[in-house]
Amino acid sequence: MYQSQKIIVVLPAYNAVRTLKKTVQDLPAMVDEIILVDDASNDQTVELAQQLGLFIAVHQQNAGYGANQKTCYTLALEHGADIIVMIHPDYQYDPKLVKYLSEFIIDDYFDVMLGSRIRSRREALAGGMPLYKYLANRFLTIFENLISGQNLSEWHTGLRAYRRQVLETINWSQNSDDFVFDSQVLFQIIAQGYRLGEIPVPVRYFPEASSINFRRSLKYGLETLGVACQYLVSSKKNLKF
Repeated sequence: MYQSQKIIVVLPAYNAVRTLKKTVQDLPAMVDEIILVDDASNDQTVELAQQLGLFIAVHQQNAGYGANQKTCYTLALEHGADIIVMIHPDYQYDPKLVKYLSEFIIDDYFDVMLGSRIRSRREALAGGMPLYKYLANRFLTIFENLISGQNLSEWHTGLRAYRRQVLETINWSQNSDDFVFDSQVLFQIIAQGYRLGEIPVPVRYFPEASSINFRRSLKYGLETLGVACQYLVSSKKNLKF
């Protein structure tokens, strides 16, 4: 264990057979355990994960991205993780950066770390991020910052690290089973007063990387706006979020 901190990486997987091996191979040696939760993939993700020696849980039916993370975090806590790092196994995020996210938490600078793809518009678009996704990401992030009082460069990343206490405290189990789960978690973290940090990460969009379509993106955006408004109302009324 790295400085007596058990680091567990969780991989919420769906049809990730083409990118899973590269993701796992690039994880730093400091990682103590890797947990993959398969959301009823129709490829050979599970078989490959077995060959790689990962701890595997399988949803018999597709439950959704949020539901996948719920299983990931439940298992990581049960396995004694001190730091839980969630990274998409589609190789869109550089696994080597798990080291830096974890160290910021280990050294007690932050309780939660995010990997931000939005360092500049030029880099985001050059990395393959579709223009409409970049614009939506910027709009939603600005709105969420205004509502929450934060100054994050990106709220919508699939690379996140948590101190154990954070996931033991916030009520993530009651969140959506869909993509808006991520926004709900961040607002819950802010409501509890935890320290949020971020580092820039390369943007890597390519055919093998997973990406939701325009219709799902629109639904996610509208739901995220709704969550932000709920947070604003609860904060004004001093209600628990």
